Amino acid sequence: MIKPTILRVFTFCTFMVTSAVVAEEKYPPLDVLLSTESTTIGQKFSYPDGPAKMTAAIVTMMPGQKTGWHQHDVPLFAYILEGELTVDYGPAGVKTYRSGDSFMEAFLTDHNGENSGGDMVRILAVFAGGVGTPNTTTKK
Repeated sequence: MIKPTILRVFTFCTFMVTSAVVAEEKYPPLDVLLSTESTTIGQKFSYPDGPAKMTAAIVTMMPGQKTGWHQHDVPLFAYILEGELTVDYGPAGVKTYRSGDSFMEAFLTDHNGENSGGDMVRILAVFAGGVGTPNTTTKK
């Protein structure tokens, strides 16, 4: 009779210790890429009204390729995966972004991006849009 009791106590204690260790596990650490309340040119941004629509895309540009003048009608998070991108923001100036850079793109402001390096540029673009609102509007 003593042996089964000891086995039950041992099993119970093992379970309690294992449960305590699992309960102490923490959420994995975050490597924050960007936390901001404004765009790369200092604008405050807001989300469109109505139902949300998130879009994530990889933009690929060859050396010398340009986006053409355009604007984003919704907030856009950009992360340069590789290469070098130079963006002309008109009166707000020109900025160059390189691999590893992240930023909130200009909001409702005309700008033109160019692959200014010798290699391909790849950009992770995440649009925080809304149903019925275009992410990007091109200018002629």
